[in-house]
Amino acid sequence: MAQPHMACEVINFAQKLSKFSEHWSPRVVAEMNDYQFKLVKLEGEFVWHDHKDTDEVFLVLKGEMEIGFRDRSVIVRAGEMFVVPKGVEHITRAARECHALLVEPRGVINTGEAGGSLTAPNDVWV
Repeated sequence: MAQPHMACEVINFAQKLSKFSEHWSPRVVAEMNDYQFKLVKLEGEFVWHDHKDTDEVFLVLKGEMEIGFRDRSVIVRAGEMFVVPKGVEHITRAARECHALLVEPRGVINTGEAGGSLTAPNDVWV
């Protein structure tokens, strides 16, 4: 059954992204089973972290982002997707504002166990 936040309607990413301006603060737009689809605006540098129990998907909608690992980094551009395997330490960066869709299980903390000022509240819908 759909969550109370979700109506059976088309989700327009541009319209949803226009409703918030904060960076590093994912907003849920839909759920499927135990997974959430979150829109996020990235700019600057995040924190080194990992997610011990889950993979994390980044699908870039606009701009480009870098996902850094301890031994390399990848650039993900608009129209591209990257899966960070569970337990792999990484950091995300964007020289200019980047819009992305995250896919991850409900309840995942954006900073993993690293914590800090960039930790965003969960289950914030837009």
